[in-house]
Amino acid sequence: MKVPIGISARHAHLTKEHLEILFGKNYNLVVLKELSQPGEFASAETITVKGEKGVLDKFRIIGPIRKYSQVEISKTDSYALGVKPPVRESGDIKGTSPITLIGPKGEVHLDEGCIIANRHIHITPNDVKKLGLEGITNVSVLIDGPKGGIMHNVNLKVSANYQYELHLDTDDGNAFLINQGDKGTILIDK
Repeated sequence: MKVPIGISARHAHLTKEHLEILFGKNYNLVVLKELSQPGEFASAETITVKGEKGVLDKFRIIGPIRKYSQVEISKTDSYALGVKPPVRESGDIKGTSPITLIGPKGEVHLDEGCIIANRHIHITPNDVKKLGLEGITNVSVLIDGPKGGIMHNVNLKVSANYQYELHLDTDDGNAFLINQGDKGTILIDK
């Protein structure tokens, strides 16, 4: 079972309220590039993200607007920022690392909201059935190549609105020498 791979660079999701604090009243995100998941896009807007020890500039905002504000970084980014985010599914921000967002018009401090996104496969219910993955929530993925190996703890995120794709952060992509669009092989965990 082959799965295409997408590398997800560090990014932020924002509520309408936080977007307006950072960019001004009645501000709307400008689409820079459509992403592989239907309805999602990389916006033209970037912010600065500030942790306890450092900052990262040109931090891309992913649209559309969400019901929560969240920052997704890699473990490497966490060292630069001086934060200790847990590995979590997107949206599961309770008890996560605090982080500060800085835009051209204002600043937002999140008491929680900084995570390292878990490895996950976006998959439709039809693909789950077609691939024989009913009742399975986690798989492993075999990566071929000069630094190949097996990634464990890959979560299946199921929705009829998804495009079939494995999402990894830049640390995982770099560790396995993966390029955007490469393919892995799904292994069912026993």
